[in-house]
Amino acid sequence: MSPSGGVTRNTLRQQIADALRDEVLAGRLPPGREFTVKQIAEQYGVSATPVREALFDLSAQGLLASDQHRGFQVREFTVSDYRAMAEARALVVEGLFRNPAERVAVRPEGLASIRRRAAEAVRAAKGGDLDVLIGYDLRFWRELGQFVLNPYVSDFLTRLRVQAWVFAVHRLRRDGMDEGVLWFGHEDLVEAIARGDHEQVHAALHSYYAHALAWADRLEARAAGGDAPGPSAPAESRESGESGESRESGKSREFPGTPRTSKTLGHCA
Repeated sequence: MSPSGGVTRNTLRQQIADALRDEVLAGRLPPGREFTVKQIAEQYGVSATPVREALFDLSAQGLLASDQHRGFQVREFTVSDYRAMAEARALVVEGLFRNPAERVAVRPEGLASIRRRAAEAVRAAKGGDLDVLIGYDLRFWRELGQFVLNPYVSDFLTRLRVQAWVFAVHRLRRDGMDEGVLWFGHEDLVEAIARGDHEQVHAALHSYYAHALAWADRLEARAAGGDAPGPSAPAESRESGESGESRESGKSREFPGTPRTSKTLGHCA
């Protein structure tokens, strides 16, 4: 295979993975939705190989479950799963701040972009625009994660935030958004980081994780009482392909069993 052929296939694989991730995070591929490699390949008009690779990538990220005979299924996360995600993130971040000088390196030139992400995430949350909120929230956390010196830790935190949004999004689509249950501390956190105020950074992060765990408590209490969960969600996030942000457009193709899709693959030779 020529070098350009390898690049083209890898690019297509990533585009398919990004588009599918967007559909899951937007709630257009809901938990439990099943599909096969053949169906996705036909919808996009591409060969099975990059589709299969993309689906296995998403399975490795915990967003899809795979079955040798039934194909792939959007993973259904439980409240217990979500609680475990929040606790895991909190434990890792606590470890980072035990000795931040050796584990975190803030680059001042990177803060301007993060401030913009923070402002847009808060604006979207207050305005009830879930697609935009997810996109900016996950980009905010991903860019903050670039200050973490251990890339494996950064990737792990990003993956958990994406999974947490997968858990949250269909609940918000169903129940609606409420300012009282969304986290608005993005701007306070980035300003504390800019000042080098470790105490306030720790306080903001503690508030973030406490907020997520409190939502899990409310969901469990409502389930125990037989009531449908009310509107609530963490301000989490997502890796690559954020909803609410533009992508190169090509020929629009719908996913199997999905009314519409807003994401398209870019052109590949």
